Amino acid sequence: MTASLHARPYPEQLAAARAFIESNDRFLVVAHVNPDGDAASSTLAVGWLLECLDKRYVMINEGKTPDKFGYIWGFDRLLRYDEQQPEERFRFVISVDCADASRIGKVRELFAEDVQVLNIDHHATNDYFGDVHLIREDAAATVEVLYDLAVEMRVPLTLEFGTALYTGLLTDTGGFRYSNTTPKVMKIAAELLAVGVAGHRVAEQVLEKITFSHITVLKRALGTLSFAFDNKVSWITVSQDDIRLTGATSEDMEGLILYPRNIEGVEVGLLFKQTDEQTVKVSFRSNGTADVAAIAKLFGGGGHVRASGCTLVGELQDIVAQVIKEVGQSLQ
Repeated sequence: MTASLHARPYPEQLAAARAFIESNDRFLVVAHVNPDGDAASSTLAVGWLLECLDKRYVMINEGKTPDKFGYIWGFDRLLRYDEQQPEERFRFVISVDCADASRIGKVRELFAEDVQVLNIDHHATNDYFGDVHLIREDAAATVEVLYDLAVEMRVPLTLEFGTALYTGLLTDTGGFRYSNTTPKVMKIAAELLAVGVAGHRVAEQVLEKITFSHITVLKRALGTLSFAFDNKVSWITVSQDDIRLTGATSEDMEGLILYPRNIEGVEVGLLFKQTDEQTVKVSFRSNGTADVAAIAKLFGGGGHVRASGCTLVGELQDIVAQVIKEVGQSLQ
């Protein structure tokens, strides 16, 4: 089902989310595995909001949150499930930037049997898991939804809170370059700059700085650059051997997909990343004509019309052939 069949009017969703937070305490705050800028920023923004309300909470993710977001308030409080597992089980959970419960990963093991989940998101493919929903699929990022919630709860914009919100907006709009950069996004950004957010420093930290490992894995990935369907589809692959030889992390591989996507004439760019010998993470980017969320959904994934992904099990080359065939058929 599409989100529109589930959604209550947005003002009602905001009121319900506010009531959930105000009437409960001791929250677990979690985003999706392998957190990107919006996921990390949303987690920390919720932490700040709860801090302002004198609520108790734990922020956690299944794995490592990229160090480049270390300047955001609360980063040092964000736990790694694979290193620091809380003893308790949580009855109240706030999930951010997750289109479905599986994206939470192993952190779900911390949920109590009678858990209640507040699901805050902006993905059109969100399946409305949980008990209370705050979902706006036309928002540029989950932090945009959190901005609305802060207004609803009368939590003031501060430098700390604003830096988290600005980071999520910046990363999910590609530096305010993507089509989801709406007038509202720019209005919010202007408000955040007005409270002291150093936008140029945030951009330098999360969009411009690259690691040596990124360059070395990029060199190998570009050697796999391929085309199909009259050069409308382009892709690169990163194998386990590439990762071992370069020492690249998930953070180092961010942005690789932009190389096939940005080539003139390409309608869909893809990155195939082998996470282990039999598991491949596929990232899709569309230049506008193809709905890559629909393609990813065929393989059990999801996301946005122009940016989505899925994870598949099998041999790397078999998966590449299967996915490229579906992408090509979608363009016919």
